[in-house]
Amino acid sequence: MSQDSVGLPHKMVDRFTGPFARFLKVEAATGAVLLLATLAALFLSNSAWSMPFLAFWKTLVALHFGRWDYVRPLRDWINDGLMTLFFFVVALELKRELVLGELRHFRVAALSFAGALGGMLVPLAIYLVLMTGRAGVHGWGAVMTTDTAFVIGCLALLGSRIPPTLRLFLLSLAIFDDVGAILVVAFGYGHTLHWLPLALGVLGLCAIAGAARIGIRSIPVYFLLGGAIWLCVDSSGIHPTVTGILLGLMTPTGAWVSDARLRVILRRVLAHETVEHLSRETAARRDLQVAGTAVAEALSPVERMELVLHPWVGFAIMPIFAFANAGVPISRVNLWQPVTTAIFAALVIGKPIGVFVFAWLAVRLGLATRATGLSWPILAAGSLMTGIGFTISLFIAGQAYAPTMLNAAKIGILAASIVSASFGLLMLSILTYRKPAA
Repeated sequence: MSQDSVGLPHKMVDRFTGPFARFLKVEAATGAVLLLATLAALFLSNSAWSMPFLAFWKTLVALHFGRWDYVRPLRDWINDGLMTLFFFVVALELKRELVLGELRHFRVAALSFAGALGGMLVPLAIYLVLMTGRAGVHGWGAVMTTDTAFVIGCLALLGSRIPPTLRLFLLSLAIFDDVGAILVVAFGYGHTLHWLPLALGVLGLCAIAGAARIGIRSIPVYFLLGGAIWLCVDSSGIHPTVTGILLGLMTPTGAWVSDARLRVILRRVLAHETVEHLSRETAARRDLQVAGTAVAEALSPVERMELVLHPWVGFAIMPIFAFANAGVPISRVNLWQPVTTAIFAALVIGKPIGVFVFAWLAVRLGLATRATGLSWPILAAGSLMTGIGFTISLFIAGQAYAPTMLNAAKIGILAASIVSASFGLLMLSILTYRKPAA
């Protein structure tokens, strides 16, 4: 039998690098799809179809559950419902990296965490200084995040010239501040707290933990419980997308079927003489069914859920979100409103300064370590790209700003994302330029 027919042998490192490589590939492709959705939204919102396009997202959609009545615009269902799945996948990736991936090493994780912390606090300070005493100061959360898909997509343009360690640093940083962002939304932009639905939501989380403990492995069961928890959290006054983070972090990282047990089960199946023998004999058929379940369960729930959901989030949910939220009728917006300038300055200037300075301090204090190949100039150039706020910045802006200021905030976010991407790519291109061989 040829080697191609059985595949290459797996190494221990593949367990950690394989999922990370798949995640990067999906993120890079998502960046392109996200850009197309954004351009389409900008085109339609500044065309003859502007009015019906913008009005479409305000269409009321209702769900009725007995005495409970959920009515909200279509855009809100996208921002509150579909984006819960986005944050669920973010939490899955964070937990996998912390438990199984590179971030399980404390000092490696500390570098990304320090950069994320600086990338939230310094832009926040700049925004508050520029907006204190002005309408819109409550929108400070919109300058605290980095768009994972656009950053990874921009890095993909330079291909192998970019050190893998920079990709890991920026991806980890973006995941950390996505989690920070949802906490900001949950507690900074929530409503009056209602204790009964909150208590029911906590009971739902306990039910999920109990179901996992006794060995229930049915995805539909967890999906229904998750939906019920989402409704409870939404009714409690806390932003419902926090449900995605909580459920993602609760997802187990251990496989149900160990590698040793899987090999034993597969050897038992291979011991049968032919496929026809498997289909005739009841015991043999049962062995084949057990083998199919064992192969699926050899992956941890975190890995399986990420494999299933990440493409859907990247190629459907995020483009739909961009299409629904990125539309700005530019001719109707005062481009020089203070909120536009404050967001632009916070993202373009505050983000890279905060990321670089806090990362440098973490290394100097001995709390973190720089991976091989991640030089300070490369890290500084990569930090410039963290000003690409886009998806989550638009998400928070929708929660924070009054309709009269929202479009001005969107202009600031879009302009800052374009400038940050351009400067970051230019600096990385210069630093990684390789002269052609003579």
